Parts: sequence; structure tokens; C-alpha cells
Amino acid sequence: MTRYVALLRAVNLGSHKKVSMADLRGLLVGLGYADVRTYLQSGNAVFTAAETRPERVAASVEERLAAELGLTTEVILRTAEELRDVVERNPLEVDDPAKSTVWFLAEPPRQDWLSGFDLGRFAPEEMRAGEREIYLRLPNGIGRAKLPVALGRRLKVTATMRNWNTVTSLLSLAE
Repeated sequence: MTRYVALLRAVNLGSHKKVSMADLRGLLVGLGYADVRTYLQSGNAVFTAAETRPERVAASVEERLAAELGLTTEVILRTAEELRDVVERNPLEVDDPAKSTVWFLAEPPRQDWLSGFDLGRFAPEEMRAGEREIYLRLPNGIGRAKLPVALGRRLKVTATMRNWNTVTSLLSLAE
């Protein structure tokens, strides 16, 4: 059995892609997943599945979201162990957890995706790339940040962002 953390991309932001967490829990239970829990209202779920291939689990959840709830979105998965590694490998100081974020990528970006990009232009904002995560420190707040917008234009990979409070809370739920 594998413990998964599912991050639904761009749900419950504004008036589009709405899904209740009760509906999400019911959908996951209906797929045969156990010990299902959700966190906040932004498409975060933790569950246990017999399937060990994350790509199959993500595809199943995406298909069922579309079929049962009419919601088309990407699901990015990490195992509990992978999420623990994300937390332990954070190369940036977390002085304010609400202003430190992780972008979870569906797949690794192209190796040259940052070629010629001047991170210094965005100081005091900071970024460090992992294999399938991008760590950001945004001292002036997420809403005012310029770096995520500029990086998003270059990235060309499906991703979803969570603040550090959410990341560590999801890890606690997963473990």
C-alpha cells in the first residue's frame, strides 16, 4: 500500500473549477482508496492506494473528477516519502511559511529551462530548483511576487503551488 498526497491544480480559485472537499473525499473512496483526508478547500487530499504507479492513480482521479463532477484539472501526486524529501531538501530559509512556497511539477522541466534567465532581477525573491519541485521565497508576499509569473512563462510543465504551511501540514496528514 502506498500513501499518496494529491494536489489538484487550480481548483477553488475564484469562481471556476469548484469542488467541495466532501465530494473529493467521496470520489477517492469510490475509487477504492483508504484513509482519505482532505486539507483546506484548495484541492489537497491524502489517501492510501494499492496501486504503486502514481501515473495510474493520477489518471484515475482525473478521469473520475471529469466523469462525476465535471471538473477537468490535473492531479499532481507525491508519495508521503517524496513529500518528506521535499520538506527535508528545501534549500531556502523559511522565515515566513506563508511567503515560502513549493511548485510541484508533474514532470522534470527541460534541462535548459533557466538558460539565460537572470534570477537577480527579482531580488529579494529567491528560487531554487529541485528535480520535480521549485522552491520559492517571496518576502513581499505571493500576490505581489513577480518571479513566479516570469518562471511560469518559461517552465512549460504542468505545476501547482502550495505555501510552506500547506506543504508541512500535508506531510503531517500523510505520515
